[in-house]
Amino acid sequence: MEQLKYEQALAQLEAIVRKMENNEFDLDELAVQLKTAQQLIKICRDKLTKTEADIQKINSERE
Repeated sequence: MEQLKYEQALAQLEAIVRKMENNEFDLDELAVQLKTAQQLIKICRDKLTKTEADIQKINSERE
């Protein structure tokens, strides 16, 4: 799962949220999907943090 692109991870996360909002998961599946959602959130957060650090590095090199 770590090799997902940001957009892919976000799309999967949005699909999980939509299904949760529509009560499409039974209790057991909900637990599995919540764990998957946590992993997807971590992937997105890590990618955003890395991108922000890269941007700051580029900006500091310009100055």
